[in-house]
Amino acid sequence: MVRASELLTEHEVELLTRALLEWGGPAHCSDQLAVGMGFTDTQDLFDQCQRLRRALGEDAPLGAADWARTLLASEIVFVSDLAGSGVEWSTTTGRDDATTIRVLRVIQRKLARTVSPYYGKRPSE
Repeated sequence: MVRASELLTEHEVELLTRALLEWGGPAHCSDQLAVGMGFTDTQDLFDQCQRLRRALGEDAPLGAADWARTLLASEIVFVSDLAGSGVEWSTTTGRDDATTIRVLRVIQRKLARTVSPYYGKRPSE
């Protein structure tokens, strides 16, 4: 269990929090994709994204599976135009693509050790 403040800067946490919020807005997730990201279904994705946003905001400790789900959900919602915000990312979040990808790469590096048990696997408890 690790707190966001132990791994990430406030700006990086804000990006993840905003990315998770996109799943309740412009993103279009199927149950199959939600399951692949480690959620039970689309409704669970919405519910868990709300829980994860709250945990990030409160600096509550998260386990490796939650960090992996947070990272994967953020990556997909940012880049995928079919399932996520995609080309609308900058419009819906106010964050430009170039800055977002740079910050996301930093986050990926910082979370690498924490999420490594889930490389190539479905994030689950």
